[in-house]
Amino acid sequence: MKRQVVITGLGAVTPLGVGAPALHERWASGECGIVDGAGVCTAFEPNEFLSVKEARRLDRFSQLALVAAGEALGQAGWLEELPYDPFRAACLVATGIGGLETVENQHDVMRDRGGKMVSPLGIPQYMPNAGAAAIAMKFGLRGQSYGIVSACASGAHAIGLATRMIQYADADAVVVGGSEATLTEFGFSSFAAMQALSATGISRPFDLRRDGFVMGEGAGMLVLEAAECARARGAAILGEVAGYGSTSDAYHLTAPEPSGTPAARAIELALEDAGVTPADVAYVNAHGTSTQLNDAAETAALKRALGDARARRIPVSSTKSAIGHLLGAAGAVEAVATVQTLSTRIIPPTLGYEVPDPELDLDYVPGEARPLIVNGHPPVAISNSFAFGGHNVALVLRGAPA
Repeated sequence: MKRQVVITGLGAVTPLGVGAPALHERWASGECGIVDGAGVCTAFEPNEFLSVKEARRLDRFSQLALVAAGEALGQAGWLEELPYDPFRAACLVATGIGGLETVENQHDVMRDRGGKMVSPLGIPQYMPNAGAAAIAMKFGLRGQSYGIVSACASGAHAIGLATRMIQYADADAVVVGGSEATLTEFGFSSFAAMQALSATGISRPFDLRRDGFVMGEGAGMLVLEAAECARARGAAILGEVAGYGSTSDAYHLTAPEPSGTPAARAIELALEDAGVTPADVAYVNAHGTSTQLNDAAETAALKRALGDARARRIPVSSTKSAIGHLLGAAGAVEAVATVQTLSTRIIPPTLGYEVPDPELDLDYVPGEARPLIVNGHPPVAISNSFAFGGHNVALVLRGAPA
């Protein structure tokens, strides 16, 4: 019998500010964190939030993860005393690329000053599992701990795998999320060479004028617990990870399968896992990258999975319209945003959506935020994440009772 998995803590550092509340409140009010074609966490200064040692020894992606995790653990009531056997508390932190800033900096050192001047911290800072290691060490989590890497689906994959760990009693609680900090010369240049970035520097998912994604940085973390354990310790429950589905396109390294069939299957699997139907879904937090191919394929996938008529009635909005594409952190940050939507009963808009694409005909929540329609039971939402490599993940999240 699978155990119910609930959410007891949320944390986020995004271009909209430090703290999960800033993400939802500012997005819902129509604020955009994208400036000059990038979503930079301008409010995050490592020395303000971390010790001197942490600021010096960690790459920026690990720093962001550590701060977001601290916020989530504080909300969950874990900071003064770990409420679990340390070996039953796990930590999974996703990233698409890892410490790219460290790699570039140390490459410059090697080129300019020679290999003997490269920092011994280079590899420990760069390695994709560094975020998970930093969090586990700081907060004394001795259960399973590792990094998850599947490009832009990494954060959602991590949440799905953490959910499975708790459901099947490999852990009682998991600190899970994703982090990314790749706003570097190589990061921009590589995506630009692929013609993946917006030439206008504007993220406008599903709009007729969309011309590519806008890079962003940030981190999102959640505390997941077995429901019976959370209730036994009197924790406040924010929501539930009710379903998880994952598939692969097996089609192309960077382009989505255009019919949306594999992505639709991930959505269907998540709904089946949650024991809900399309009629139960009140909101979709879309992957919504603002690229021509992704937005079309995702729209097709939603219609295929939910049925044309039902898909047209469900509000769909994209967090990337407000903060850009956070790559490996995107799925985790968007899960945080989705839980906040379910908690506040307010759906943030898809910013920049002004000119409808006649080929994309769902309700993309243009203009301004709107109330989430709740029919007498905890609301259900889908959060989609798709990635280079053909990775598809859907999470079904359920809000807490009002």
